[in-house]
Amino acid sequence: MYDLSIIGAGWAGFNAALRAKEAGLKVCLIEAAGLGGTCLNRGCIPTKALIQSAKIYSLVKKSSAFGIELDNPRINFSKIQERKNKIVDQLALGMQSRLSGIDFIKSSARIISPNDIKVDAETIKTKFILIATGSCPLELPGLEFDTLKVISSDQILSLEEMPQSLLIIGGGVIGCEFASLFSILGSQVTIAEKMPQLLPGEDKEVAKKIEVIFKKKGIKVNTGTDASTLNLSIYSKVLVCIGRAPDIAGLGLEKGGVKSEKSRVIVNDYLQTSVPNIYAAGDCTAKVMLAHYAAYQGVTAVENMLVNRNSKADNPVIPACIFTDPEIASVGVNEEKALAAGLAIRVHKFDFLASSMARIIDQTEGFIKIISNRKTQEIIGASIIGPQATELIAILIMAISAHLKVSQIRAMIFAHPTLSESLHELLP
Repeated sequence: MYDLSIIGAGWAGFNAALRAKEAGLKVCLIEAAGLGGTCLNRGCIPTKALIQSAKIYSLVKKSSAFGIELDNPRINFSKIQERKNKIVDQLALGMQSRLSGIDFIKSSARIISPNDIKVDAETIKTKFILIATGSCPLELPGLEFDTLKVISSDQILSLEEMPQSLLIIGGGVIGCEFASLFSILGSQVTIAEKMPQLLPGEDKEVAKKIEVIFKKKGIKVNTGTDASTLNLSIYSKVLVCIGRAPDIAGLGLEKGGVKSEKSRVIVNDYLQTSVPNIYAAGDCTAKVMLAHYAAYQGVTAVENMLVNRNSKADNPVIPACIFTDPEIASVGVNEEKALAAGLAIRVHKFDFLASSMARIIDQTEGFIKIISNRKTQEIIGASIIGPQATELIAILIMAISAHLKVSQIRAMIFAHPTLSESLHELLP
């Protein structure tokens, strides 16, 4: 009898398992595919590994601006893929080593009762169950994935050759990252987004800026465009990335008495399902489909299984990072959302053109935008587009979490010359 059985070894399930082990629970972690789930095998890690290769190539191409003459740099796509695979394998081994004391079962799983899970030909008994099965790419009706021409964000990671031309249907986070990546590596990239702007939900000024930058880089951007109007025959590959859906098929939720709706597991504020001893965390709950939020949910769910714990999974300070070139990051409310909520705000903005370090590294495209509450002066949101945005946002995550005021950031001493001092400079 296990204290906790976790179905799914992605970022939610893995971190939940570690927290449960720390608490002294007897744990098993069940995963049909690879340890690490989407994040490690088909998402965060492999995409960022590829993006880093693209960044190096981009830097090498403009090395003469730094006084370094490098003639005829070229891409070896197979080596780029080899490096990506090596990083994934190394991280998987590292994760495996941390599972000491946890039973890892490589198998599909089906819930047959609130305390029983079918694993291969065996049935395991458990006090608690955590569903953490993640998500999978959504298909577009009429443009189903065929693995040859029409591909998903999973399948594009395994390409053996660079596509000469690439149509990306969906200009959200995934679409924009792949557009930036393959454009740098030499593909002719076109984005088709149904909404009026790229990155729907992000700050409008940021979305407009990345669109302008993309067009300068030769990426064709078509917003307000329906995929059905496009001529797909002129493209080598068509990447459909219109979102992701919870992956809960075959889990036997109905038999276990777990309620679901629109392919997502229904949970309360404490991540408890309709069955008291069964919890769910990560993308399968369709709350916020980000790996770091999944980890937060997984840990919170385990803590709520422990005696005298009753923690809501309601932390609203959730960063979003987009690894385009330049990078984009945001946290809290943006300008449009703050105004829509009727908040009296003040907008503070700093352009990287005025940053010493941005000029030193020759990355001056973009800006930092901070939103503060006009009455309390507390920082309530931030959006960054520019160099190392995904690292700089951490400072603002802490500022919002600690309810810091603009004056408190202004009173701090930031090192010079750095990109982070830009946060200091933009606040009067």
